[in-house]
Amino acid sequence: MPKKVTIVAKKVAPKKVAKKATVKKVTTTKTKKVAKKPLVYADNASSFWLSDGQILNSLIALDDALRAMKKEVFLHHVQDNKHDFADWVDIVLCDAACAADLRKAKTPKTAHTVVTKHLKVYNF
Repeated sequence: MPKKVTIVAKKVAPKKVAKKATVKKVTTTKTKKVAKKPLVYADNASSFWLSDGQILNSLIALDDALRAMKKEVFLHHVQDNKHDFADWVDIVLCDAACAADLRKAKTPKTAHTVVTKHLKVYNF
């Protein structure tokens, strides 16, 4: 009779694998500090006269006027072929970027939004 041979498997400990160290990439965004521009005030001769009698001498005054402006007054100064507010802001107040955005505005509300946005770059 043949002998039975029993094979006993030796337990082998699993190989230890070193964990890979994960490195988190940290990105920091540096905020640019932009020097604020001084607010330009128009003299009496260069002030903007609205059709309702108000006189504006700065971008702040224009912002306040646009907030409460009636559409009829706005349309008196803004039509297809002219934009008095944009012209005044560009020529007198020397803000070409604001003037360019104002030219796109077709209502007092959108014009007010444009002026409010551009006022953030001024120091007053």
